[in-house]
Amino acid sequence: MKTVKITFQFLVVVLLFVGIHNANAQGKEYVPALKLNNGKEMPQLGIGTFAISYEAAKAACLEAFRNGFRHVDCATAYRVEGAVGEAMKESGIPREEFFITSKLWVSDYANGKTLASIDTILKRFQTDYIDLLYIHQPIGDYINAWKEMEKAVASGKVRSLGISNFDASNERFHAIVDNMEIKPVALQIECHPYAQRNDIREWVEPYNIFIECWYPLGHGDPGLLSDPVIKKIADAHGKSIVQIILRWHIQEGFSVIPGATNPVHIKENINIFDFELSDEEMTTMRSLNKDKRFFNVTLEQLDSWAR
Repeated sequence: MKTVKITFQFLVVVLLFVGIHNANAQGKEYVPALKLNNGKEMPQLGIGTFAISYEAAKAACLEAFRNGFRHVDCATAYRVEGAVGEAMKESGIPREEFFITSKLWVSDYANGKTLASIDTILKRFQTDYIDLLYIHQPIGDYINAWKEMEKAVASGKVRSLGISNFDASNERFHAIVDNMEIKPVALQIECHPYAQRNDIREWVEPYNIFIECWYPLGHGDPGLLSDPVIKKIADAHGKSIVQIILRWHIQEGFSVIPGATNPVHIKENINIFDFELSDEEMTTMRSLNKDKRFFNVTLEQLDSWAR
């Protein structure tokens, strides 16, 4: 009887371990990975952490991890890097399963502070490397900042580099992609069905740079989120309008990082890999483009942020 009892207990422990492992690994099973131009891979879908509190960011990340997310988009300016790091630790998921990004604000790289700022980010994330580090805005001394970021790649503290909001200036975009030793793997910009950014897609194509979309749901625009054309497609698939929009992003080949704190919305956002939009539906989605952006700041206004 004692042998049987020990064997049963061992079986319970094994089953619990397998269950936990499967729960932790579920995100890797069905979120596609994009092959970056440096050979590394990035989960195509992530969760954004813009404009939420420290506590909300931690709770959202933990919920996202439970539902299969492994890619988290962050920035020093969001002030939640520490929350993301705490969530990673508490999740029990191995660090190598995560893809964690951040962005340097202009004050983070002013006066030669780039490498020190990267070390600070690492401490907040409680990790020894950042998967993808962006320059947040094309302002200030971004050229020397990039060169310092290249040193962080060489030392292993950063795996990949990217640029954010460089759609504001074609000249500044080319200053990085044509002249730096390490090419960006991604360009983060506002992109959604009402602003499909076809011109910027032409910019990045020769360099095999992925577009990663912020405001992928149009900053919650009521018109976009109740669009009757998208609603018809959603009804046909038994999905929500949000899920159709995110699925459109995926099939366009974008990386997409919707933010959410509501557990229902987090689960909804990742439940988009059990169906596909037809060619006709994709054509219909593309016809919705209005070049309508919700974040409208001129390059001159951006430059004023660096003064």
